[in-house]
Amino acid sequence: MAKPEYSKDEIRQMAKDENVKFLRLMFTDLFGTIKNVEVPISQLGKLLDNKLMFDGSSIDGFVRIEESDMYLYPDLSTWMIFPWSTERGKIARVICEVYTTDGKPFEGDPRNNLIRVLGDMRKAGFTDFNIGPEPEFFLFKMDENGKPTTELNDKGSYFDMAPMDLGENCRREIVLTLEEMGFDVEAAHHEVAPGQHEIDFKYADALAAADNIQTFKLVVKTIARKYGLYATFMPKPLAGINGSGMHLNMSLFHDQGNAFFDKNGEMELSEDAFHFLGGLLKHARSFTAICNPIVNSYKRLVPGYEAPVYVAWSGSNRSPLIRVPNSRGLSTRLELRSVDPAANPYLAIAAVLEAGLDGLRNKLAPREAIDRNIYRMDAEERQENHITNLPDTLHNALKDLAADDVMRGAMGNHLYQSFIEAKNLEYNSYRTQVSEWERDQYLELY
Repeated sequence: MAKPEYSKDEIRQMAKDENVKFLRLMFTDLFGTIKNVEVPISQLGKLLDNKLMFDGSSIDGFVRIEESDMYLYPDLSTWMIFPWSTERGKIARVICEVYTTDGKPFEGDPRNNLIRVLGDMRKAGFTDFNIGPEPEFFLFKMDENGKPTTELNDKGSYFDMAPMDLGENCRREIVLTLEEMGFDVEAAHHEVAPGQHEIDFKYADALAAADNIQTFKLVVKTIARKYGLYATFMPKPLAGINGSGMHLNMSLFHDQGNAFFDKNGEMELSEDAFHFLGGLLKHARSFTAICNPIVNSYKRLVPGYEAPVYVAWSGSNRSPLIRVPNSRGLSTRLELRSVDPAANPYLAIAAVLEAGLDGLRNKLAPREAIDRNIYRMDAEERQENHITNLPDTLHNALKDLAADDVMRGAMGNHLYQSFIEAKNLEYNSYRTQVSEWERDQYLELY
């Protein structure tokens, strides 16, 4: 999905030609939730002049009420007219960066934070960080009140077709809608679990990729509702089946091309690739809190359901945390398999990039590849191969994050403090609940 370069005059003309009546000004809060301010087209001039203000005190992780006034600065390259329209005209969206009243990028805006980390990357001599996401989601039936149920819409499995895959028509319309909006969709199929789907779209530079993930989620949820279905990106909505991941394929570029590729290197990988990989492995336990940010994330990261559990890498099997796909040349990349779709994409991408940059700065070398199925190793074998576990709860992941200055720096102080406070509250709220499982196990026994 190439990033267009629009001028203010071109946007004014497109709005007029396409009968745009409303503007949806999108940004993302601390938790990755898409927020928007919708204004009539009469406010377009004010938006283009960076003079549109909103109240930031009501947004999670932003500011206190006494410092609430904030501005939305539009990224004109994200201008997009939605393919659906109302009787009163079309709706256009533009993704915005949040600025303070003194004209500075707001540190609590996750998109601004990613822009900052990308600046660090360029200072290190690199030009681009490309991300190819693989988001998965579930489709559930809705009840008569339009609320999601836990009833799946099909009993299909990996690569099944209709009539087994009853979500096929919905998925097909999602793909067509995405293509109308400029996405390059590479694959769409039923995933392993019943009711589970995956749609892969072409890689993009880090900032555009994060924008695309947010737009993708919005489209999936919008189209699913047309079919009476509820799309959820919750990592593990049901026990006993696979959860939803969002693998991140990543590659780093400099002026000479893909910095991960070296025709004469081991596995045709460059020293930069190995150092970046070393950084990812070193900081894996710490960035797990960012890439797997909710209590439910850790119900997915368990053995037996294809999700990675162990900190290791390989070029030939899918059980470790990081895989090196076979493609080389411009397509040389690393695949991080732990990330789930509940993650804030701006924070997750910033975290893995900063981890890799730390590996490059300190020339961190990864341990040898693990080319055996780690799930079949016992604890002693894993210890002999220096394989550690990912955190098994959000609480433990937060402790690892708090102990890692590099990952704290990847978030910036404002976002880090807000994140830690909110996530500790979330975990403590979960910890004090009594579940149905506990009542079933213990009520009569004790």
